[in-house]
Amino acid sequence: MTSQAADGPETVAATRRSKITPEREREFFDAVLEQIRECGYDSLTMEGVAASTRCSKSTLYRQWKTKPQFVAAALRAHRKVRFAGIDTGALAEDLRQAARAAGDWSGKDTRLIQALGHAITQDPELQQALRETLVDPEVAALQEILRRGVERGEVRADHPALEYIPAMMFGVLRARPVLTGQYADSDYLVRFVEAAVLPALGLT
Repeated sequence: MTSQAADGPETVAATRRSKITPEREREFFDAVLEQIRECGYDSLTMEGVAASTRCSKSTLYRQWKTKPQFVAAALRAHRKVRFAGIDTGALAEDLRQAARAAGDWSGKDTRLIQALGHAITQDPELQQALRETLVDPEVAALQEILRRGVERGEVRADHPALEYIPAMMFGVLRARPVLTGQYADSDYLVRFVEAAVLPALGLT
């Protein structure tokens, strides 16, 4: 006979977890993030995700014990580095390309960050997941772009503006919807880079 230990809750849960295919899991994660964008984090419920994906809420609770765990898993599954691979050979053009890339996803990601704003101050795991997926990788990629510019001699290593470039780029993404009610699209961000970022670095 199967031992009592083997039939314990952890084993049963692991068996049930394995039934969810990667495609189905991606469907759950897409639904979670889209509902957060549309309705906000506080309005997100396991019941709502279950209804939109046509599954039982017990399936979701078996896989992810709490709403913050579910959202954190969805964020990590959608991790992408939009600024990775940008290397035109010139710092000014790299920053323009970064602006265009940011404009392509600013609506979805900025809306998501805004919707998670209060929740991430209350839940350390959620905050860490957001930083791992939407913040830290992009900051690291921007810093790599700047480092190459320094190595090419386009800007000196001790230039005081260097450390503020990521804050400038991310700041305008967050600020424009508040100031104008519009997300920062590619055209706006390129103009911002040319009018504010490049002059700050002494570039034209």
